[in-house]
Amino acid sequence: MNAPSNDAPSKNGPIRITRDRLRGMALPHPGEQADKDGRGRVLVVGGSLEVPGALLLAGTAALRAGAGKLQMATCRSIAPHLGLAVPEALVAGLPETPGGGIAAEAADDLCRRAERCNAVLIGPGMMDAEAVAALTAKVVAGLEGGEPGPTLVVDAEALIGLDSLREALCRRQGRTIITPHAGEMAGLLNVSRESIESDPAAAARRVADEYQLVVALKGACTCIAEPGGPLWRYEDGNVGLATSGSGDTLAGVIAGLAARGAEPAQAAAWGVFLHGEAGNRLAAGRGTLGFLARELLAEIPPIMEEMAG
Repeated sequence: MNAPSNDAPSKNGPIRITRDRLRGMALPHPGEQADKDGRGRVLVVGGSLEVPGALLLAGTAALRAGAGKLQMATCRSIAPHLGLAVPEALVAGLPETPGGGIAAEAADDLCRRAERCNAVLIGPGMMDAEAVAALTAKVVAGLEGGEPGPTLVVDAEALIGLDSLREALCRRQGRTIITPHAGEMAGLLNVSRESIESDPAAAARRVADEYQLVVALKGACTCIAEPGGPLWRYEDGNVGLATSGSGDTLAGVIAGLAARGAEPAQAAAWGVFLHGEAGNRLAAGRGTLGFLARELLAEIPPIMEEMAG
């Protein structure tokens, strides 16, 4: 994602994400004659017996961001319920672990589905850390062969263990986006959370360069880094976004934008902005504290429409 010439990185630090800057990096538009496939296909993998709603939030967010087709893949026993909750989606039931998560043996099926998609999101609502790490490793390895392959968005529990996948992620050459908060980033770098929070831009830059992926490091000031590119920051949200399910909606928006054809860093920057602005609209109408992550979703399309005007 290249900044306009007057927005080049400087010694002052990351470039601030604003409406004007994003208008200079307009999202791809499918055109009025496009069909569902022309708007992009997205696969969202996640959920568990304890947290099925995270997948609902992430999948719906991908559609609200403009993706044309949605597949959701989750534990077999909850798949029918999610299919009824999100009738717009194809919902695949996957083998489960005794701990209520998705079994690693589901990886081959997921990779076959991913081959037909423009973007894949893995992580929201996933439980059973050992199984998640094994499944994520197999999915990352399985997506290496495609050229250029779908954009992969990794969130939440799926971030655990990425340090062992550095070589595989590097071979994806920037086609991966991760969306950690400070605690998850601290685990990835094996440092304290306080060290991440003291200089989030440096942490984002380090991981982007070492793993050759796009980082959206979430926080009161969200920092976005891409390998060899500029650093970006978004700090215009509000504390109301610090609520259960908010990260799932953000990951889903980013995946939906990537499915539409946005480049990984572009999808991350736009996704963070849209998520933050949706929170600002809810805060203005309902108060800063107490709005729900699910309420963010309906705010996304009108903000995109305004930005396209």
